[in-house]
Amino acid sequence: MSEVRVRFAPSPTGKLHIGGARTAIYNWAFARAQKGSFILRIEDTDPERSTAENVELILRAMRWLGLDWDEGPEVGGQAGPYFQTERADTYADALELLKANGAVYPCFCTPDEIAAKREAANKEGTPVERTCRHLDPQEAQARIDAGEPHVWRLKVPQDRGEILVHDAVHGDTVFDSGLQDDLIVVRSDGSATYNFAVVVDDANMQITHVIRGDDHLPNTPRQILLYEALDYPTPVFAHIPMICGPDGKKLSKRHGAASVEEYRDEGYLADALFNYLALLGWAPDGETTIFDRTFMTEHFSLDHISKNPASLDPDKLDWINNRYIQQMGASRFVDELVPYLVEAGYTDAQADVDARRDWYEAIYPLVCERVKLMRDTVPMIAYLLDEDIDYDEKSVKKILQKEGAGARTHLHAEGEILKKVEWNEEAIEAALRGYVEQTGVKARFVLQPLRVAVTGSQVSPPLFGSIALLKRSTVLQRVETAEEMAVD
Repeated sequence: MSEVRVRFAPSPTGKLHIGGARTAIYNWAFARAQKGSFILRIEDTDPERSTAENVELILRAMRWLGLDWDEGPEVGGQAGPYFQTERADTYADALELLKANGAVYPCFCTPDEIAAKREAANKEGTPVERTCRHLDPQEAQARIDAGEPHVWRLKVPQDRGEILVHDAVHGDTVFDSGLQDDLIVVRSDGSATYNFAVVVDDANMQITHVIRGDDHLPNTPRQILLYEALDYPTPVFAHIPMICGPDGKKLSKRHGAASVEEYRDEGYLADALFNYLALLGWAPDGETTIFDRTFMTEHFSLDHISKNPASLDPDKLDWINNRYIQQMGASRFVDELVPYLVEAGYTDAQADVDARRDWYEAIYPLVCERVKLMRDTVPMIAYLLDEDIDYDEKSVKKILQKEGAGARTHLHAEGEILKKVEWNEEAIEAALRGYVEQTGVKARFVLQPLRVAVTGSQVSPPLFGSIALLKRSTVLQRVETAEEMAVD
């Protein structure tokens, strides 16, 4: 069997959307699983929306997801160039081959004439009338020589019969060739149409498997006709299910659909997003949920892709992201946290964080089980970063100012303890728990006022570890402030 070669071919009209990212992941994983090649091709034929900036956004998003390509932009390869705008000569050569094979004809019909024919055909349930297909070749050439605008259309064989698509995901799908229009392959301005360009590109790049969204399935019979007309080998097709929102409808902006970089900026980890997107339509078995790229390349196969649409589940993505945060370790946690610290104005350089790295790493065990998104970490630990804190009004009323709870007394006693205790988490916890035992009161009633005093809220990361990370003077000042607000 020849080497497996797959491609991901985004249009640089915007950022890399998660649907496109999942397609890239499946192509990449299949290539790696089959010891083949993963090609990145840029379909930049939309002159108004395709920009170099968008190309860079796509490349950056793919690099962030860990999707390395074997051929393509910045890498090169023998099948290049890898931008469609640089491949016009290959389309011209293919058109000449179609002409030589008698597989195309010039069409001089105006857009209005085509629209009228299409409307009539739709009413009758028949193909669009192929007027120009029957023109005398000499007349057609004379009109071309006279400069009359025209397109080139594929002559769909009248006796072709059924077009059978062997799909690795959906199985065999049959299309009636008699209902296929004579599709345009080259426009009047000389540019290649999508279906023509993609077939020529895939053939010239020796693509063996076309893995793409099932919204492309209707294009497949047309492309098979082009492969046959050009005498090109037809690749294996695998159309993956679309991604739906939680309501079962096609994913759109109203579902919070976003680009890869928007998910990154929200605080999702690359490993977690990769893992989650891989699960939207594919599963190695009925149990495994958390896996890395190596696991996927060892287990990925087309026959494990579902035929049914996959539903985006934000809660599951958050859960997976939290699992990765719990597994990432303190060092990587700090590295991932830096951009959010910079954004919030707590630092302006990695070097500043590295100078206090042990301190930042000590935050990790306090928050790793609680934070779903990295972005949420900064507001969660703001009380550790700010000298002065704001006190949550509800917490003050419920905890510090609850009549008969003894909040002021407890805070005063705890302040005295904290003036003398050795300043580490173990000693602080032992001393404060000793005080709880002396009072004979449940720990939460004794320690909650201190939590509000130190963190500003009744809900926070672990108290003793938090106290140890703060300066003694800062803690004592906060306890004194809270004591002034508290009642017994």
